Amino acid sequence: MKTINTRFGEVEYDPSHIIHFPEGLVGLDQLKNFLVMPNKKQGPLFWIQCVDDPAFAFLVTDPTNFFLDYVVLPDENEREKLGIAENGACFVLSIVSVSEHKEITLNLSGPILYAPETNKGLQVILEDPRYDTRTPLPTVEK
Repeated sequence: MKTINTRFGEVEYDPSHIIHFPEGLVGLDQLKNFLVMPNKKQGPLFWIQCVDDPAFAFLVTDPTNFFLDYVVLPDENEREKLGIAENGACFVLSIVSVSEHKEITLNLSGPILYAPETNKGLQVILEDPRYDTRTPLPTVEK
């Protein structure tokens, strides 16, 4: 077990549970190793904590909790980077932003692909005009 000091306090973790991003994140290519941190409140959000820079963490969620028709499948090149076969398990996550006015948006144009069998992650960029880096959550009509 190893320990890091984070905004959540001292966190002990098993190095075998690290999610490795071989290419880092978009704009943060030096950050490659992360831990999943459950959110203290029940719900669809959880934290990804950086091990390389313990001051860095961000919220993520499964975007299909909010956008039922959102589907992202890794292509052959992405599967190779994740170390998975064509039918290998791959989950899609979206980075969550919360504005100072408590407006929640999801980055649907830059999803994270996560392969649980290899513990590898990859952020991809979608060139689909339907998706934005700050896509508001759908509203429910009363």
